[in-house]
Amino acid sequence: MQLDPDACYDALCARDRRFDGVFFVGVTTTGIYCRPVCPARTPGRGRCEFFRRAAEAERVGFRACLRCRPELAPGRAAIDSLSRLAAAALARIDAGDLNDGSVDALARRLGVSGRHLRRALEAELGATPVELAQTRRLALAKQLLQDTALPLAEVAYAAGFASVRRFNALVQQRFGRPPSALRREGDEVATGDAIELRLDYRPPFDWLALLGFLRGREVAGVERVDDHSYARVVALGDCVGWLCVQADPARPALRVSLAPELAPQLMPIVARLRGLFDLDAHPDAIADHLRSDPVLRDSVIARPGLRVPGAFDGFELAVRAVLGQQVSVRAATTLCARLVARFGRPVPKTLPGLSAVFPPPDVLASAALADVRAIGLPEQRARTVVALAAAVADGRVDLSIGADPERTVAALEALPGIGPWTAQYIAMRSLRWPDGFPGGDLVVRRALEVTTTRAAEARAAAWRPWRAYGVMHLWSSAASSGG
Repeated sequence: MQLDPDACYDALCARDRRFDGVFFVGVTTTGIYCRPVCPARTPGRGRCEFFRRAAEAERVGFRACLRCRPELAPGRAAIDSLSRLAAAALARIDAGDLNDGSVDALARRLGVSGRHLRRALEAELGATPVELAQTRRLALAKQLLQDTALPLAEVAYAAGFASVRRFNALVQQRFGRPPSALRREGDEVATGDAIELRLDYRPPFDWLALLGFLRGREVAGVERVDDHSYARVVALGDCVGWLCVQADPARPALRVSLAPELAPQLMPIVARLRGLFDLDAHPDAIADHLRSDPVLRDSVIARPGLRVPGAFDGFELAVRAVLGQQVSVRAATTLCARLVARFGRPVPKTLPGLSAVFPPPDVLASAALADVRAIGLPEQRARTVVALAAAVADGRVDLSIGADPERTVAALEALPGIGPWTAQYIAMRSLRWPDGFPGGDLVVRRALEVTTTRAAEARAAAWRPWRAYGVMHLWSSAASSGG
């Protein structure tokens, strides 16, 4: 997508939040690049250069603004004018795939050669995979320096750097000062046992509606959701700890508190949280598109900030979806709690209400069918849970960040007991696929006044590429009306 410089400058002058993260502006006289919402005095048009991504600005020598902090800008949703390959690669890079792995290994996971991946990303994103990864690491490092009291060495490793020396050199090169100076120039940082992070989004954002959806489906012992916050146990690599997310009352952002034990996994945790809460969506563009449908219009006008809840862990959500087949939401949460109690790993020293790690794929794949049935499942449903776990464990089903949704849906539907509704629901939430559409859903078909999945798909075709948001509006309207 080519940027229109005049339109970008108009958005900059208006400090329009709808364009936050959509482009960045480099000021040639200062060598600084900013978000379009930067509170600094607006530079003259002739001094501005515009870039789609931070990495492009940094590639030509601009340094990040210490006032508007480009590292906090919302990202771009996967559907936004990128090829599927570029979107998948960027999602995996943002989640830290290149911190310990190579570009060639990432390319193999995406089914292409390393050379092809490098060319594709440079053509579409204006930067190589290594440059994109470096920008992401430096952005997280800058945020940790300015928002936390973590020692400098811990900041380096938490941001994905292999050595403190390399971290110091790149910070000096990119920001024109050492890490210690960035910390001194930052705002007052939070001190204490927890790590504090800020995750910005584009308003409007219906935080309470999202919490309400998650609260009705929480995995007891693993998650705790109330009227104001979301908390959960996290197990990534060798790190186990807790996190808690609340709305920031002062700005369009969420505030995250994390156990210090999770510091080495901060990059994938941030990526997962942004997906869980759909923080990179463009709500105005989605609302403008969907409100033209008379079935959705009233809901879109009433709830313009409605998001599609994602999943912190794709496998966890997929199992929860299988357990929810042909039973009520409440019954599914009960079954999920029993599964965690029987197969989950206890976790000491965490927040009240949190007690266990959700059982990983290898544990459920090796579980005896009778033990899975013992939580209250019919035999066929238990077989589906074990088959799903085995398929994820051996790589036949990919539920990771950046996975190809169509390929994953096909792989899911090939498993016994998983049909189109379950596969599309998993695509909506686990894979963050904005065009996921469970057309067989009874609420959806009733709202669209059709009787078949094919008819529902035809009726909702105009919603593409945001059919998942249309589904959320139908579900939300049905819930508020008691339907």
